[in-house]
Amino acid sequence: MEVEKMYPFDDWNKRRRRDPFDFFGTDDEFDRMMRDMERMMERMFGGLSSDSLEPGKTYVHGFNIRVDPDGKPIVQEFGNHRLKSPGGETTISEEREPLTDIMECDEDVAVTVEIPGVEKEDIDLHVEETKLIIQVDAPERKYNKVVDLPCEVRPDTTKATYTNGVLDISIRRKTKKKGDGYRVSIE
Repeated sequence: MEVEKMYPFDDWNKRRRRDPFDFFGTDDEFDRMMRDMERMMERMFGGLSSDSLEPGKTYVHGFNIRVDPDGKPIVQEFGNHRLKSPGGETTISEEREPLTDIMECDEDVAVTVEIPGVEKEDIDLHVEETKLIIQVDAPERKYNKVVDLPCEVRPDTTKATYTNGVLDISIRRKTKKKGDGYRVSIE
């Protein structure tokens, strides 16, 4: 079974170029790059037809890839939700899932959420012991995200700021994170 490359354009970036302004290489290389890009777009938007997209509307779809402490890649999708109708047709929701980053610290949990194009008054933030629910229902944009927190938190300690489209949230942990071992005094 052939494993698909995560970054299909690496081959073109690695080859040596004779001309510094030759970004695409030969016609054959350009054609191959366009076919690869078309296949990648088909995977991302597979099942969508031009009938399911409304003219003049902006649609967002992307990926965030990071590596967890164990060295495993974590792929997070963000953007407009794809929905299937009962008839099996794929449509795109107006609601977007924002790009989210979670950091677990010793005493608190920090969550950063990118929700550009809205006012802070439009943001509805609800915190439970193990979940964070973010909803925005503004005339121009709608966002919805349920974040499963990595530990239990104290909801009454939540602090949030919203600046330049970025929502930063800090919540105190219920219990302090345990250290890596026990310090032994030597006699």
